[in-house]
Amino acid sequence: MVTVPDLVGLPFDAGRDLAMKAGVTLANPDPDGPPIAALAWPGPGRYYITRQNPAPGAQLREWDSVGVEIIKHGDAPDRELAVLPPSLPADSAYATPEPQEYVDLTDD
Repeated sequence: MVTVPDLVGLPFDAGRDLAMKAGVTLANPDPDGPPIAALAWPGPGRYYITRQNPAPGAQLREWDSVGVEIIKHGDAPDRELAVLPPSLPADSAYATPEPQEYVDLTDD
């Protein structure tokens, strides 16, 4: 058995690498949809993981799948996901994105 890592907020490539180190694979949560790697193409840093199932800390058999939802950087569906991620792990091989300013144009 292996422990599912926390992948939410990571760039897809960094999340995939972390998942592999933990002994799990990433998958599209829609079993009838395309492979998750096809959804995250092209390239590093363009897509971020916004949700995962099962949750971090869950126990799975080695190489079982973790379903992840991804968004393209800058395509946040709501205010909570507007800035992703706040920081990357210190051992990450990926650059930290520049802070972005977002203007709320909704009439609350």
